[in-house]
Amino acid sequence: MPKINCLPNHLRPPREKLFGDGRPRPMDRNAKARVMVYARALMRRTEAGKAYGQITAKALAVLEALLWGFHNAKSGLCFPSYEKISGAAGCARSTVAEAIKALEDAGILSWVNRLKRVFEPSRDLFGHRSRKTRVLRTSNGYIFIDPKSGQTPVSSRNSSKSDFPSGTPIQESLLLKPTAAPRVLNPDNPLEGALIRFGRALGAAV
Repeated sequence: MPKINCLPNHLRPPREKLFGDGRPRPMDRNAKARVMVYARALMRRTEAGKAYGQITAKALAVLEALLWGFHNAKSGLCFPSYEKISGAAGCARSTVAEAIKALEDAGILSWVNRLKRVFEPSRDLFGHRSRKTRVLRTSNGYIFIDPKSGQTPVSSRNSSKSDFPSGTPIQESLLLKPTAAPRVLNPDNPLEGALIRFGRALGAAV
């Protein structure tokens, strides 16, 4: 299990938010089959008196619906709504939410929040027509972790709310601003000399 998923919710990094399709990850049939075999192994009960293991049968049904019903093997796109997943898996919407969380905790899948910009007509204070921009969350963009590849879940990466993924030259250029050199105080200046003496006295006291 990835270490990031062992942390409580309030200590985990913020969920990554991206415009567009998210971070699609293509997978062939063999990779999908490996994911399902791994999930079935985690469903086996490991404690006496417990009917299931780390994930439940409903979670396995949700995973099967996502992998074989919604995930595009060639493009890697997978962003169905909870309603569509619940219909394909034959369970309630609340069950889908719990199942997806359990599957991520087990290191089987992860997701990013997909965003889009919506332009709405409005009027300014003078009654002139204008356009107002809003950013809306559309759906989750799911990815699946192939147990053979050892890929890192996307949720453990840095969060980015821009149109450009984190680590691109556009974002890095904003972080490389030169820092100002520390100013050297002049002992001949009365005020700065007093500050120097005060600093020395404070250091001696400490």
